[in-house]
Amino acid sequence: MARRPKNRTNPRAADPYREREAKQYENPIPSREYILGILEEEGAPLGFNEILDQLELEAEDERIALQRRLSAMERDGQVVRNRRGSFCLVNKKDLVAGRIIAHPDGFGFLKPDEDGNDLFMAPKQMRMVMHGDRAVARITGVDRRGRREGAIVEVLERANRTLVGHLYIESGVGFLVPDNKRLTQELVIPESAFGGAKPGQIVVAEIVEQPTRRTQAVGKVIEVLGDQMAPGMEVDIAVRSFDLPQEWPQAVLDEVAGLAPEVEESQKAGRKDLRKLPLVTIDGADAKDFDDAVYCEPTPKGWKLYVAIADVSAYVRPGTALDQEGWKRGNSVYFPDRVIPMLPEILSNGLCSLNPKVDRLCMVAEVYVTAEGKVMRSRFFEGVMHSHARLTYEKAAAIVVEQDPALRQEYAEVVAPLEELYRLFKALQKGRAERGAIDFDTTETVIRFNADKKVDRIEPVQRNDAHRLIEECMLAANVAAARTLLRKKTPALYRIHEGPQEERLDSLRQFLGEVGLSLPGSKKPKAEDYAKLLEQIKGRPDFHLIQTVMLRSLSQAVYSSKNVGHFGLSFPAYTHFTSPIRRYPDLVVHRALKYQLTGGEPEGFEYSPSQLQTIGEHCSATERRADEATRDVEDWLKCEFMMDKVGEEFDGIISSVNSFGLFVELQGIYIDGLVHISALDNDYYHFEPVGHRLSGERSGTVYRLGDPLRVKVAAVNLDDRKIDFVLAESGEGQQRPAKKRGARRSRKPKT
Repeated sequence: MARRPKNRTNPRAADPYREREAKQYENPIPSREYILGILEEEGAPLGFNEILDQLELEAEDERIALQRRLSAMERDGQVVRNRRGSFCLVNKKDLVAGRIIAHPDGFGFLKPDEDGNDLFMAPKQMRMVMHGDRAVARITGVDRRGRREGAIVEVLERANRTLVGHLYIESGVGFLVPDNKRLTQELVIPESAFGGAKPGQIVVAEIVEQPTRRTQAVGKVIEVLGDQMAPGMEVDIAVRSFDLPQEWPQAVLDEVAGLAPEVEESQKAGRKDLRKLPLVTIDGADAKDFDDAVYCEPTPKGWKLYVAIADVSAYVRPGTALDQEGWKRGNSVYFPDRVIPMLPEILSNGLCSLNPKVDRLCMVAEVYVTAEGKVMRSRFFEGVMHSHARLTYEKAAAIVVEQDPALRQEYAEVVAPLEELYRLFKALQKGRAERGAIDFDTTETVIRFNADKKVDRIEPVQRNDAHRLIEECMLAANVAAARTLLRKKTPALYRIHEGPQEERLDSLRQFLGEVGLSLPGSKKPKAEDYAKLLEQIKGRPDFHLIQTVMLRSLSQAVYSSKNVGHFGLSFPAYTHFTSPIRRYPDLVVHRALKYQLTGGEPEGFEYSPSQLQTIGEHCSATERRADEATRDVEDWLKCEFMMDKVGEEFDGIISSVNSFGLFVELQGIYIDGLVHISALDNDYYHFEPVGHRLSGERSGTVYRLGDPLRVKVAAVNLDDRKIDFVLAESGEGQQRPAKKRGARRSRKPKT
């Protein structure tokens, strides 16, 4: 944070960010960092006029600019106004700014914008906020579980302008029950605001009055989506439930209207010409946007790898409507049957897609890799390329692994470079193992539809060496980008993954002790310790059980302006550079790299560290939003798929154990359902979280994570996205035999 020098004579000259502000504004005023420095130095709230005097701003346009800046800082949670209208510095000791994370049971948490533990928000506090809102909370104490508790001081930003759900009408008054279960508050709909909707229909309502401590939110119906089972309804609901932008503002349409379908010759000037280099794209068979192309050639010490990425920053300039919409969306959202892109189609599928046999502008990572698979050095430059082939993962693997003669003849021009890429991949894979990166063996699935747009089947994604080859090339480019940014100290966004939290780590160690294992390494483990344990348990019958518990001990990767490394990949520095078509952070990284190419000093970059941190937090939130939306759609489709299977029996595996029952994944179908604890035998069951099991009090029967279980589909609830199972009446392996409680703890699986 910038400190204000005492006894200064020129506050503008004392602002270390004055050059950056001068580039962004015609009539710049002191930066946010400088204003925060004033408040920190004063140590007391300051009124608007006092701040105005401190900054020595006198002109009317400067006064207006300061008002706007302070309002923006208040909105972003950097400052808060007290009852007297003075501005206070938000600090971790007393006031915490952050985003609300609601729980379906009515309570919630405030996740701080800065580092720190979440604040628990009691149901009473959650009455005036909804999931996703940003607020400032006052720390009120610590509860019995050791969690910090908070009370809402001020709502900074409302995340929900509309809600989607079922409309219910009682005594002439309507209530909208949100489809998103994190939105626990019903929306009151007056009779005059039904908008022609009928009871039970799915509608979209605009929030007219936000909730307060004493009153419910009030809304009006603005759109009737219709009945529940219409094809495509699940995506329409998710788009509105999670407030995913899908319409392009007119300003964006106006900006892209003048774009030509192909790259203009004038745009190619000054770039390195790579058009004769046999770069190829390797993607899924159904991919429509291609944002990366690869090529490599041998060197005396290893390989020189080219990773060419679509130069989105050449078309999306900072501050434009395109840029603002890209930031707002944060990322593209991929549903099973459609995509909501971050950028308009003329860019995402056209000018910024590395389509075969056409010229495209690109940002290139030239990475030198040793024979041992270590990134040695790299450089970045602007280029123009011409993709020589569009390959699928299946074709690429058939060419280099299976040596398919017909495909090798069809793609003869790129066979030799592909084989060199495959040799590079083997070296990178070796380097990955030596580095100690964690490689969990998880199953991804894809939903297949029939001609009526109904779910036909759910299939596992079969990964081959071509998938892994591209993954390793992208990792190498991302690491090279992070190193370059760090070396020249340019402010940037990093993809960070912190190590496991102490509480989760303790639970993992206790569990491992129960199955005769321990986590290698010191008290604070590294990724290689996880990797060693995974290697150690391969072949054990309880491998997937142990892997699941290990996976759940880790935190979620996020974007941040502060580099703390990537625990899971075992990189001291990592960023996202390879997908600017579909991820806004990658676009910011491209801008930072281009700024370096011009020789710019770190202080002059258009984004300050605090601005980058705000972007990182926003994009981390949009990423989570996209994950939740796609998961909601998949859960809907899975429920719909199971609706005609009530009464049928299936074999499954216990995928999760809770105090209220067992979640079981059906084998070969990849769908989860709940066996509620009340549906288990005539016994009292106790939940043992360390062992991830339910144990019968009288019978000694044990149900544990990873156990096989035969179940029958009892009910399917599409509204709640829930499938209920009961134990099957017949079949083998549906439950463990009774054991004495004294013997149960010493039982260990075979090695």
